[in-house]
Amino acid sequence: VINTCASLGTAPTYMLAWGAWRLLSAVLPARFYREVDDRLYTIYQSMVLFFFENYTGVQVIIYGDLPKNKENVIYLSNHQCTVDWIIADMLAIRQNALGHVRYVLKDGLKWLPLYGWYFSQHGGVYVKRSAKFNEKEMREKLRAQMKAETPMYLVIFPEGTRYNPEIPKVIADSQSFAEKEGLAILKHVLTPRVKATHVAIDSMKDYLDAVYDVTVAYEGTVDHKGQRKLAPSMTEFLCKECPRVHIFIDRIDLKDIPEEQMYMRRWLHERFEIKDKLLIEFYDAKDSKRRNKFPGKSVHSKLSLKKTLPSLLFLGGLTASMLLTESGRKLYVKTWIYGTLIGCLWVSIKP
Repeated sequence: VINTCASLGTAPTYMLAWGAWRLLSAVLPARFYREVDDRLYTIYQSMVLFFFENYTGVQVIIYGDLPKNKENVIYLSNHQCTVDWIIADMLAIRQNALGHVRYVLKDGLKWLPLYGWYFSQHGGVYVKRSAKFNEKEMREKLRAQMKAETPMYLVIFPEGTRYNPEIPKVIADSQSFAEKEGLAILKHVLTPRVKATHVAIDSMKDYLDAVYDVTVAYEGTVDHKGQRKLAPSMTEFLCKECPRVHIFIDRIDLKDIPEEQMYMRRWLHERFEIKDKLLIEFYDAKDSKRRNKFPGKSVHSKLSLKKTLPSLLFLGGLTASMLLTESGRKLYVKTWIYGTLIGCLWVSIKP
């Protein structure tokens, strides 16, 4: 509740600050807009991470090699709950790249009040599924980002939807599709779709430093029979129902990824086979000592309050000062109403 109040409660404040900069930067080169927009986004997401890390006290356990320096990357991950979006932030802030996080999102999310419009303005890309997927449109958006020299930490969930053990039909359909296509059948992840990943890598291959292949597991998501349960919702996570989150990172050079879509599809499926093996080890290992962890060395990574608390105090203070006056309260409400209406109008005109 506290996090929701803070995140949603400060949204109009954030949108006013961003909107003012958007107008001021209209006559400036695109890279100037991006630089300040990334700084603003860093402030907002740092505040969100205060609740998801510092407040919850969750242990973040990182396996593999997370570079210390920021890079232009595509971030590929398994997808099981809304907290997965926050995991990308958790890794990015540890590289001082939080403002560079952008998402490939399902088209329906563009109608979210305030946020739907903003995500596309921050460099996010909305895509439709299957036959409605517009490759040309996605390429044009990514090329515009590169032209503006936009730092890129592009998050893609290739499964296209969440892995949910409570909806076995989705899992069964995914496995049937893999079998029909002659691909390995996966247990703890869905069969990945290659289109968005291929377009992103192909469009930005000369711009990217690497691809981060990320596998996420939430501890405590197995029932008494050893069966996998639903991953935590944001509310459950914030209620401290997840003691530890395990994140395995594999940094892949672009030269190791096939360029043609047909071969990249096979490569992507092989990457998800590796994820599946990691998750089988995590959830199903016969040796109980090997359960609830990934193989290899790990680091318990604690996020400093210095990285998050100032943002909370800054945005919280601005919002509180606005709400103390009648004119401020009116502006606050109007921002919610008109910001949402303008956003919906914008995304309906501009895909």
